[in-house]
Amino acid sequence: MKQAHKKLLQNCLLIMAGAFIYSVAINDLLLPHQIGEGGVTGLTALGFYTLKIQPALTNIVLNSILLVIGYKFLDKKTIFYSLWCIAWISVFLKLPPILHYQTKQTLIPAIFAGVLMGAAMGLIYRGNGTIAGSTIIASILNKYFGIQTGTAMLGLDLLVAIPSGLVIGTERMFLTIIELYIAAEVLNILNNLFGAKYSVKIITSKVEPMAAALSDQLKQGITMVHTHGYYSGEQRDMIYIICSKKQSVKLFALIEELDPSAMIVLEPVHSVAGNELQLLK
Repeated sequence: MKQAHKKLLQNCLLIMAGAFIYSVAINDLLLPHQIGEGGVTGLTALGFYTLKIQPALTNIVLNSILLVIGYKFLDKKTIFYSLWCIAWISVFLKLPPILHYQTKQTLIPAIFAGVLMGAAMGLIYRGNGTIAGSTIIASILNKYFGIQTGTAMLGLDLLVAIPSGLVIGTERMFLTIIELYIAAEVLNILNNLFGAKYSVKIITSKVEPMAAALSDQLKQGITMVHTHGYYSGEQRDMIYIICSKKQSVKLFALIEELDPSAMIVLEPVHSVAGNELQLLK
C-alpha cells in the first residue's frame, strides 16, 4: 500500500511540474507573441485573441468535455490524472508572466515554446496523465492503433493550427506549425528515452536459471513460449519479456553473465495494452 501511495504522489508531482512548464510556455511565449497552438490549447488561444476569454476558463470547460469522451476508452487512472493536470494548468494559467520575454524575432519564442511544450507533455505522460484536448484522442490512437503519441498529436493539432491563420495571420500560422512540430519531436524523443517499451525474446540452454534471475531482476512475471528446432527437433522454452529501455540494459548484462551464447531478439513496441506485471509466471 505504501508503494502505491508513493507512486501516486510521484505521478501527481510530475504532472504538476509538467502543468507548470506548459502554462509558462502559453503565458510567456505563445500569447504575448500571438502564436497559435493546436487542439484545445489552440482554441483557447484563439478565444483569447478574438474575444478576450480567459485561457483558464476555456481550458477547463473544453477539456472536461473531451474527458467525458475519453472516459469510455481510457483507464480510470489516466482520467483521474488528466483531471488533476487540467486543474493545475488552469491554476497556473492565472499566474502573471514569469519570463517577461519579448522579442520581434518571433521564431525564437516559437522554438522555445515547442521545446517547453514537448518537455511538459513528457513529464505529464511520465505521470500517467494527459493534458486532455488532442492528447486524449492521441492516447486512444496509440492504445488501439499503435501510432506514436507525438505524431498523432501533431496531426490532430494541425487541424486547429492551420485554420487559425485566418485569425493570427499566415506568418504566425507557420510559426505555430513549427512550434507544434518541435513539441511533437521532443515528446517522441522523451518517450523513447524514458517511456519506450521493448519486447525481448531469449533462446538459451539455461532456461530455468535464466528465467528465475530475470524475474528477480525485473520484479515481474516471465512468459515462457514453447518452441522446437526445425532441423534438430529439439524442444525448448523461449523466454518472452516486455521491458523498458533502462531495464533492457541491465537485462543484457545479466544474460551475458548467465549464458554468453544465448540468442536475444530485441524489438521496439509501439503500444502495450494491460500491465506487463500480468505476464504469465
